[in-house]
Amino acid sequence: MNPAQTSPSRRPARRRRFGWPQRVFSQVLLMQLAIATGVTVLATGLFLAPLSAQLDDQAMRRALAIAGTTASPRLAADLTATPFSARGPVQTEAERIRASTGAEYIVVMDTRGVRWSHPDPAQIGRRVSTDPTDVLAGREVMEIDSGTLGRSARGKMPLRDADGRIVGAVSVGIEYDSVRDRLLAAIPGLLAYAGGALAAGALAAYLISRRLQRQTHDLAFSDISALLAEREAMLHGIREGVVALDRNGSVRLMNDEAQRLLGVGPEAAGRPLDEVLGEGRTADVLAGRVTGDDLVTVRGHRVLIANRMPTDDGGAVATLRDRTELERLGRELDSTRGLIDALRAQDHEHANRMHTLLGLLELEMHEEAVEFVTEVVGVHRATAEQVTEKVHDPLLAALLVGKATVAAERGVSLRITPDSLLPDRLVDPRELVTVVGNLVDNALDAAAGTPGARIDVSLRAEGRTAVLRVTDSGPGVPEEHRELIFAEGWSTKTLPSHGKRGLGLALVRRLAERRGGTARVAGGPDGGAEFTVVLPDALAEPDPETDAPTGAHTGAPIGAPIGAPRPGTFPETVEEAR
Repeated sequence: MNPAQTSPSRRPARRRRFGWPQRVFSQVLLMQLAIATGVTVLATGLFLAPLSAQLDDQAMRRALAIAGTTASPRLAADLTATPFSARGPVQTEAERIRASTGAEYIVVMDTRGVRWSHPDPAQIGRRVSTDPTDVLAGREVMEIDSGTLGRSARGKMPLRDADGRIVGAVSVGIEYDSVRDRLLAAIPGLLAYAGGALAAGALAAYLISRRLQRQTHDLAFSDISALLAEREAMLHGIREGVVALDRNGSVRLMNDEAQRLLGVGPEAAGRPLDEVLGEGRTADVLAGRVTGDDLVTVRGHRVLIANRMPTDDGGAVATLRDRTELERLGRELDSTRGLIDALRAQDHEHANRMHTLLGLLELEMHEEAVEFVTEVVGVHRATAEQVTEKVHDPLLAALLVGKATVAAERGVSLRITPDSLLPDRLVDPRELVTVVGNLVDNALDAAAGTPGARIDVSLRAEGRTAVLRVTDSGPGVPEEHRELIFAEGWSTKTLPSHGKRGLGLALVRRLAERRGGTARVAGGPDGGAEFTVVLPDALAEPDPETDAPTGAHTGAPIGAPIGAPRPGTFPETVEEAR
């Protein structure tokens, strides 16, 4: 017959391979049973070993106590006053005590080691079988030894007369078989207790393993290891910050990106969130004290978008996205739009001037045309000089000139206050550009369209501290909102094209606090808002040669429209403009 045609029923059955189980449930159950069995056996053995020694010690102490009771001055008097005899007072007293205490023997001996009492009267008058030197020297003796009556637990006590002299000794023995019987009698009960403990441990191990089976979805350890490796690779490989919190608000996990965005290290794990991040909006958002989707927060120089999702165990997982570059691009877009508005205003003003110049030329008023052009050039030069006279840093001065053009086109007068003077020794001019730009933009939005719209800008140096103050003639900030306006994401304006507002003033305060300064708002003298920012160490050490005053300033508005000069604002004549 062809072996290939053998019936399936005749094929040899495949042997089942018995080995270490793969499931977490089975492995944990076997390990717990093995541990419970080992602990039970070890505990039983460790209990029996000292129990035997304890029973020996108890027997010896009992024998010593009986010997101490027997060795009375009365017995010492009988020992010295009467001869040894099987019916003498010493033998009678010793046998009475032996019968009442259950001792195996009570032997009374004299200083020569001769017995005066013994359970076997034939031994009276003979020397004891063990060395009595220690007890006759006045020392108490406890031992387990063998004598004429076999192995026993012994206690020996010196026998003293009324004057305290040693006249003999008392030796008491307790049968050692009774000690061993007590030990053997304790073993069944001990094993019963051990078996009960083992059964309870096995039941607990089974229940714990079943619960573990449900929690691990009956996975194998290899599967769990693979899932953990994939989780670690995913968490630390994605370019989005992940922060996991437990029910107590402590950091359970923080991946590499979250550590980078929040500026913390691996030591944050296990610590309370408020302790890791400190007080602020970022901690409030991650802890769930501020709710919502795509919440904006500022951490250091980074603008972050946070989302928080609670977990079933009472904790939460928060994700963080870095919006710094996008926010920077949005601000650059806003700045570009501001530049376009300034160019548009300049173009509008330039067109008016060109039309005026064309009219003068067509009317053949050549001298007036020359004077007009000269005046325009002089006024613009004077406008720039008004800024650079008080603000010596070129970046900040250029910002104010550009903002003045936009303000003039929107009908707002932008002024540099007479007390302003900022030397050209800023440590980081870009910080002040950010602060002044945000404050002037907010003031321009608030003052535009109001009667007598005006913005006053004060920039002063007090040692190495820069003090910036921007005052507008707008409606002002209600007192209950004067702290809220510095919170990330809070704004009363409509959203711009890049989708977020409420970051400008938050960045201003963050820049000030990073330098140890302050940013606050109060009511202006004319009812508007007055923002004050103090930036310590914003300037380098002063140089007496370059920081000398360059002259007084009239506080004139910058960039006022041509054709409607105010008294004292711009040069009245061409000669003054020169």
